Formats: sequence, structure tokens, C-alpha cells
Amino acid sequence: MDCVIKSGPRMLHRWRWAIVVHAVCWAVSATSASAASDVVLKRFGRGAGPEAVGIVGASEDAELDGPQALYAGDNGELLLLDQVNGRILRFDPKQPAATVHSFALPPVLQPSDMIVHEGNIVVWDGAAHTLQSTGQDDAPMRGLEEVSTRAADDDTIHSAFAQMGSQAADSGQDLVDGSSRSVADTTNAPARQFVASRGRGAVVATVVRDKGGNGATIGVRPRDHADAIAVLHLEVRERLGAVEFLDIDNQGRMFVLVEDIPQSSRHGASAFIARFTPAGTMEGVYELPLAESVALSRRFVTVSADGDVYFLRTRAADVDVLGVGFRPLRDDRVIEAVGGRAETHAARVTKLKGKPAAGGAASVRPVTRERVIATAFAFESARWRLTSSAYGGDPEAACADARLRTRRPTYLNGRLDQEIRGIPYCWGCSGSLDKVRAELDRGVLAGNVCTHNAPRPDVAGVDCSAFVSAAWGLDSHFTTAAIPSISTQLANAWELLPGDALNKPGSHVMLFLRFTPDRKAEVMEAAPAACNGRVCRNIYPLASLLARGFEPVRYRAIAGDDTIRVSETAEPEPKLPKRRHERRVRHGGAHAKKSLRASR
Repeated sequence: MDCVIKSGPRMLHRWRWAIVVHAVCWAVSATSASAASDVVLKRFGRGAGPEAVGIVGASEDAELDGPQALYAGDNGELLLLDQVNGRILRFDPKQPAATVHSFALPPVLQPSDMIVHEGNIVVWDGAAHTLQSTGQDDAPMRGLEEVSTRAADDDTIHSAFAQMGSQAADSGQDLVDGSSRSVADTTNAPARQFVASRGRGAVVATVVRDKGGNGATIGVRPRDHADAIAVLHLEVRERLGAVEFLDIDNQGRMFVLVEDIPQSSRHGASAFIARFTPAGTMEGVYELPLAESVALSRRFVTVSADGDVYFLRTRAADVDVLGVGFRPLRDDRVIEAVGGRAETHAARVTKLKGKPAAGGAASVRPVTRERVIATAFAFESARWRLTSSAYGGDPEAACADARLRTRRPTYLNGRLDQEIRGIPYCWGCSGSLDKVRAELDRGVLAGNVCTHNAPRPDVAGVDCSAFVSAAWGLDSHFTTAAIPSISTQLANAWELLPGDALNKPGSHVMLFLRFTPDRKAEVMEAAPAACNGRVCRNIYPLASLLARGFEPVRYRAIAGDDTIRVSETAEPEPKLPKRRHERRVRHGGAHAKKSLRASR
């Protein structure tokens, strides 16, 4: 399909975004019309062979788990983080038939992100770890070992990981003060990003957002002096989300990742890479097909030294590496594209109308945002001792099939008889914090063991929706498909407040904490991959969540929006009342009740 070009300013489609450079307006929607110019360069099937990647299938309240990161090396090769199989694959995207090289990750690391810095692979596992390869250079299978560097203190490495949200969360002490409740009151203080560019070496990009919320100016200079390389201007039609200066290629062209997040459900979120000339003039954009990827990957896009843009698309049966098509800028044209890459927020809302929302009879009582956040932090910061009975036998031997959802939570591996932080992830498990901790103290197995299609009754922990249910103070476990029956869908994602949620019915839910200063979404979630099998805090670019079907929702029984503060450690944990009836409320129940038995 081809893009429809119109010379006039008429609006043709409700799902669109625009960039303004000086007085020139150039608008393109994130649509399937542009997908024709995206090319599949390499396809990996599901498995553990040299031409395959690990993919763990999805089911109710469990997202598909596949490769998490794609990164362009210095010599034109691409590296793919195949974390399910515990390795990194290296291949040439321009020679798809060439040998794929495999590098085994150290077993002590369970990374979710990856970059290349100064010739070394650096992975993110809650912190930065620098890896070097072992074995002969031409061997198709080699190992990786960690080397001692100052990666943890290198602001260039931290900026590179922060591009996609792989960053340490700030202290929770000011989590719900007046400046973090929404983006409405966030400051426009300049943000500095440190980039080890291919074309100009170490540079500093200073991003200054406009007061209107939909534009920004980016000053780019060499790190060792103050003379500017270029000053870039951009503006989106809706509201500017994340703005990340990615790289300068060998031709001096500059690449910036930009999000356009709508303020109304009439539009859809989009993300794209804007390309600028060495002089700072915009040439055009690469539209990112976020919604075409079934799984939520961490580093979904990368730029090579030659200026090629690659996208990681994960589906249930295979993984594609796409070469993203470029849309040039026409100085005298406004380009309006018709169609859509994905179902818009409004379309999804329309589909829900007329269908009974899944729910269940539950004793629902009003809960404050303070209580919700304190409970969430208590799940994340809870400390308990991993006994031999809670650790169990070696699950790897019994769970050789990679399609099984998860073995033992990876953050527990090798930590027998040690103090553990964080409640483990367990698909199908539920309960209050008091209940789960009591089970762990009794030596009940911690987290999943060979879980596939049925929850196991002999395992302790929480899954994503059980965690959110407990944080909201629910007596029953509402699944992601049942959450719409007890929540209100927000038309504007920017209205999210601490204690709200981002829910994808049938797949995954995250408790929203706040917007970061760079306008990403900080969340608390229980996840096998993103959290290595526990409850943890994470940060995501907002467009990558919205475009993949996550809906902003607000629990109907939440009481008040009082300004609160939560201590960094969230200790001691809140005393939640023990519940006599802990049950899982699945979607499609014949006796679902939509009303809330609560005094508002």
C-alpha cells in the first residue's frame, strides 16, 4: 500500500502525528500504509537451534516472551538478545544466509537489554555488565564472560540504556508528590543525554521541551567543548512523549527517537525516528511498527553506522528483523497517510461496548492511593529466606521444553539459604502479601515450576493481575480480562495517576507509579521476563505500551487524590487484613457482577 499525498492541510485520518521544522510542517500517521516499505531481512523460527530463538507462548494473564533487544554493532552486524535460550546471536542483516554466531551468556546474568560500547557487549540486568567473548574469533559458538570495567559509573552507557527505559528507578520517597502525579505539572528543565556516536564520537544532546508540551529543541555538541554541531527543532501534533537522541551515522546524519502520545482516545500513539542532515535540517522519518510486534520487547529499534534503521518484531511462531522504510520530507507538502498499523485506542473501546465485562462478586472497599502504593512497594521490598523446600529440586531437568512458561524464577537461581528481596512471580497464584509470605515461610515452592496451562496449587507467589488485585485491596483475584469490570478506562493516558494501571486484557497488567522526567511510564509489575520472575519496578516508553494494546485504567473504588509520600524502602510493610476467601475470578463467568459493593 502506498501513502496518499495531499498538497492541502486537510485532515484525512484521526490517527496522525506531525513534525514541524521551522515553518515547514510534515505529517505522517503511524499506519500500515507505510509498512509496505518495511523489509524482512532475517527471520528466526521458534526453538534453540542456530537459526532459531526462544519463544515462550502466551496464555491468559501471561504475555509472550521472546527476544528482548536488538542492537547494531560497529561493523554492520546485528546482535539479538535471545534471553530465553541464554545467549546473544550475531548476524549480518545484509547477508541473511551467512552463518549466525552464538555467544552464551554467563549463567549468573539474566539481562533484558543490550548495547555495544567500545567494542564490548554491555547488558542490563538491573545494572550494567560488560562482557567479552571467549574462544576463537571465527567459531560459530562462543561464550561470554564478565570483565571489570567502570560501566556502572559511565554516564554514556547509562544514557544508552535509558533510551528504551532500562534505567534505575529514582527513590520512591517523592513518588506521589505534586510534580509526579501527572505530566501536567512536570518542569521543562533541560535533559542531557550522552551518546557515543559513530560519526562524531562522544556528543552531548540537550533536550529542552516547549511549554506547550508538544515540541522540543535539541542542541547537539561535542562532549569536550561547547560549540554546537547542530540545533534540531521538532514538534508533534498531539503531546510529546519520550525524545531520545540515538546516534550520528558515518555521513553525519542525526537520528532521534520521538513519541507522539494523544491526549484523546480519538487518536493512536505512535513512535518514529526522525532523521536530520548534518546541518540540522529534517530529511524525513522512519515509522516504527510497534503494534505489529506481539510481544513487548525492550530495545525494539536500532540504528547502524551506515544509517540503516532496524526493528525487532516478535510474534508467536517467529521473530523478524525488519529494515524500516524511510519517508522523505517534502518542503512544500503536507503528507497525510490513510489507514493504520494497529487498532486505535478508540476502536478498542468501541469493541468493548455491548460486551459484558468480565468480573466477579468481590468485597470491594475504598482504598487510598497511598495505601495502593505502599502495598505495591511492600511486595517489591519484602524480604524472606529461601529455604531448601521453597527452592525445590532442579527444575531445568524437568522443564526442558522451552515452551513451558517458566521454570524457577531466575532471580532465585543459586541463592539457596539466602535472604531474598521481592515476592516471586507465579502464574495463577494469588493472595495478600501476608498470605504469600506465610506460605514462603512454611517452605512452599517459590514461583513457578514447570507451569504451562494450569496453575499449580503447591506454589507461592503472585502473577501480574494478582499483584494489582492485592495492591488495590481486593478480596478476590481479578484477572486482566476481569479488571475492566471494576475500573474506568481513561480516554487520556496522560491523566494516569499513581495507583492507576495499564491493562492489556487477557495478557498483562502493570500498576502505574508515575511519569519520569523524560515522560516515560514508571510501573510496578509482576513478570517472569521483565522482572526475572518477581515483583519489580520498570520504566517503559509510553508509546510502546499503548500501541501494543495496554489501556490506561483507574480502579473505581480508589478514594481521593491526596498528595502523599512513600518512603524509599517502604518498610515496614502495611498490615493488610487476612482474607478468608482468596479466589481467582476468570473472564466469561456466568455470574459476573459489574456493581461494586462499596461506599464511594
